[in-house]
Order: sequence, then C-alpha cells, then structure tokens
Amino acid sequence: MDSASRPHKASIRPAAPPAAKPRVGRTRLLVNGLHSKSGGGVTYLRNVLPLFARDEEIDLHLCIQEDQRSLLPAGMENVTLHVLPHPLTFWRLLFWEQISLPRLARRIAADATFSPANYGPVFSPNTVILIRNAIHVAFVERRPIKFVYWAGVYAATALSLIRCRRAIAVSEYARRSVTAGLLKGLRDRIRVIPHGVDPMYTPPPANAKREDFILAVSDVYVQKNLTNLLFAVARLRPYHPSISLRIAGSFIDADYYETLKRIVDNENLADHVQFLGQVSPANLVDLYRRCAVFIFPSVVETFGNPLVEAMASAAPIASSNTAAMPEVVGDAGLLFDPTDVDAIAVAINKFIRNPAIRVEYSRRAVARAQSFSWEATASRTLAVIKEAASTPR
Repeated sequence: MDSASRPHKASIRPAAPPAAKPRVGRTRLLVNGLHSKSGGGVTYLRNVLPLFARDEEIDLHLCIQEDQRSLLPAGMENVTLHVLPHPLTFWRLLFWEQISLPRLARRIAADATFSPANYGPVFSPNTVILIRNAIHVAFVERRPIKFVYWAGVYAATALSLIRCRRAIAVSEYARRSVTAGLLKGLRDRIRVIPHGVDPMYTPPPANAKREDFILAVSDVYVQKNLTNLLFAVARLRPYHPSISLRIAGSFIDADYYETLKRIVDNENLADHVQFLGQVSPANLVDLYRRCAVFIFPSVVETFGNPLVEAMASAAPIASSNTAAMPEVVGDAGLLFDPTDVDAIAVAINKFIRNPAIRVEYSRRAVARAQSFSWEATASRTLAVIKEAASTPR
C-alpha cells in the first residue's frame, strides 16, 4: 500500500501526483471509506478492497480517516491511500465529504467514486453508492437525538440516490425499503449484490462436539433487539437452569448497553449472560463452531453478515423473520417473530430439546452458505462501477 500524505485539517492531497488520466483501459476508482468504522462496513472493506486491487483494469484509490488504518486488511498492494488525519464528528464529516472529497476526486482525475455507506459526495464524478444501512431504524428508535441521526441518514441516502450514476443494494429488501414512497421511480437504477463470506468460516471437524451455549453476534444497537432476546432467555431459565447466552459485539450504543445490563440484573441473568465485546476474527470462528444455537433477533437489517458466517460454520440458526433475514437465511434456519418474546423462546427451545433438529439445520446452513462469495460480490460490484464510469449522462 502506498504511503499516505499528511493533509492539514480537513483537506486531502493524493499520495503521489497522478497522471492526468489512468492508462488506457484502466478505471481510476476512488473508494470513499470514511464511514466504515465498525460492523458490516469494516467487514465489507476488508474483503472487497484486496479483490478490487487485483483487477488489472482498476487504478484503486482509498480515502479514510487516520483512526481507520488499523481496520484495513494487511498486505494490500496496488492501492493509493489518502488519509484525513483528524477524526471528525458524524455531522462535520457529512459536510466535509461534500466539499473536499469531490476536490480530491477531480485532483486525481477519478473516473468513478464508490461510497459503501448509503451516501457519498453528490458532486464527485460518476458516483456509485452501496445501500447497506437499514434506514428504517428510525421507525424503531424512540430517543430524539438518535431519531434525528437516522433521519439525517435517510435524507443523505435519498439525496445520494437521486444524484448517483448507479447504486447497489445488499439485498432485495434494502432495494425496496430505500425506494419506498417518492423514491420508487429510482428503483431500476439499483442492482442487488449480496455480501459474501470469508473462507475462514468453515464447519468444525466431524468429531467435534458443540457446547451448550447460545451465541448472538452483533454490535450493540437498538435495532438488534437484544432486549427481547434477554427476556426470552429469562423465560427459558426455569426449564433450562444452565442456559447460557454469549453476545459478541462492540458496545456502540452506550445507552442501549446500559438498558441491557439493567435487564440482566432485574431478570437475575448475571450467571447466564456474557457480553464479550468485540472479539477477534479467530475467536469469532471458534465461537461459531462451538455454539449450540446461533440466534439473530434483529428487527431491521439489510443483510446480516453474521448470518452467513454462522451458516458457513455449520451453526444451527434461529433468526427473526423480518427485513432481509428470510432472504438471506432461506430454509437454513428456524424463523421467528422478533417482536414476540415467546416466539424467540420457542425457537431456542426447539434446538435445545431436539439434537436431531440441530443436526438437520446445521446441514442446511452449510449448503446455504455456498450461495455467498466475496469474489462474486467484488466482481459484480466492479462491473457496475465500470459501467457507471463509462456511461455518459
């Protein structure tokens, strides 16, 4: 990876003065990675960037903030890195990327700008956006400041969708939800390209035994519906005194995390629930392979990377039946209504009481995981970007 220049304040200069235009046949692509800091955004960049860089028709440039360096994949070559040295707040960053990022794109003579975060600079050349954030979170959020945040995400998404040359959605649900109402006429410009799954997620050895714990993997946000999951565990505890739930994910929403801890205390679940925080990829592989049940109770999700990771690891899956989850899981999991605590408890109980069901859904999960590949995701995404870069308005 090329060494990055050190810009001053909110300006970015390219790492090296590029030629006025890339070599004939190459597309100079600027990837706007500024918003990819946790969860699915980081997973996406880590997997597609090395694949983008291998394409001989792509001259790849990446723009990030200084504190994102550690999130990038190691050993990535053929990438010119542009770094904003000082992290900005969400709202300042939104304003900044509309001014300085287009200037950077023009300075390096970018043929296309790809923003994998719902929104991006509306005046950059040939913009392509990735619809991966669930804007309908605004409908389940009750805190005013958080509601305003998601309303801002929706507005930025709508404006970017109107202005972009092409758009990609990670699921059909994401495509439909972002083009509801007044934006319905823009649906045809959106291609559906699902995420892939890293090859490191594989089934455990044939003779390995799964342990008696339930696993949930998600950063702590209100839409992840972990409150109802905790209440379901509380209802099952009298029938399964040794029931154990492990939750792996960063504590992004501090207020919501405090709510979860209060439920644990009030329901006497301290000996039954572990908040693991952010875990390393290697430890996550191990958790998927050892859990008795993988539970995904989210109410709003455009894809759900942990679902395909768990499927590839042969974990028996219980998932909510809303948003994109049925689309991703197919017949590889038991589906439940995430708003119904009893329904969540029933799904978990089926797996706990019936080893044969666990074996069957483990088999289905591995088969379903074959449908997802990062190589296919990257290849199809680059095809859309190249089309955007070469299509006149």
